[in-house]
Amino acid sequence: MKVKVCGLTDGNNIREIENAGADWFGFIFHPASPRFVAERPSYLPLKGIRVGVFVNPKIESVVQRADDFGLHIVQLYDSSPAFCRRIKNMGLKVVRALPANRDLDEAAAPFLEVADYLLFDTPSLQYGGTGKTYPWTWLNSYTGALPFILSGGITPDAAETIRSIQHTALAAVDINSRFETSPGIKNAAEVARFINTLKQ
Repeated sequence: MKVKVCGLTDGNNIREIENAGADWFGFIFHPASPRFVAERPSYLPLKGIRVGVFVNPKIESVVQRADDFGLHIVQLYDSSPAFCRRIKNMGLKVVRALPANRDLDEAAAPFLEVADYLLFDTPSLQYGGTGKTYPWTWLNSYTGALPFILSGGITPDAAETIRSIQHTALAAVDINSRFETSPGIKNAAEVARFINTLKQ
C-alpha cells in the first residue's frame, strides 16, 4: 500500500518526508487552503510521485503547475468527467476526489472510465485537510475495480486499523493535517512511524 503525504509546502520538510519513506507527495494549488503552494519550494522530491491537488481548475492552471512542479498525477475536486478525460489525454494520471457517503458506487460511477484512482474523503466545504474522518465501513459499499485512496482525518495511530481493512481496491492512504506541527509542515518522525507500521 502506498502512502501519500499531502499539503507539503516547505523544501526542508519535503526532504524530511522523502527520507521518512513517503511514496506520493501532494501539493495543494487551491488558494483557499492554508496549505496552498504559491510558488515552487526550494526542494522537490527526487523519489516518488508528485501529485497536484486542484479544485475545479482551468486547464491552463493545471498545465502550468504540472510543468513547474513536474507533476505525475492530478487530483481533482469538483471537476467534470469531461475535464478528467482532458487531463488524462495530456498524459497525466487522474485522481478524482469524492466526498465519502454510504453509496460509494453511485458516487464513483461517472468517473470510472476517466480516472486512474478515486479518493474517498471526508465531506467538507474546505476540500480536505479537516482532520475529521468518516466511518470506514462505508468503503464496503464500493465494489468497483478502479483503485481508491483512503483519506480524511487519518491519525498517526491509525496504521494498524488500516492494515486490517480487507478491500482489494484499496491502493493508498492519504495523510495530512493530523501529522502537522503547523499548516503545511509535517512531523517527519510521526510520518516515518506511521509508514513503518503500515508496511511492516
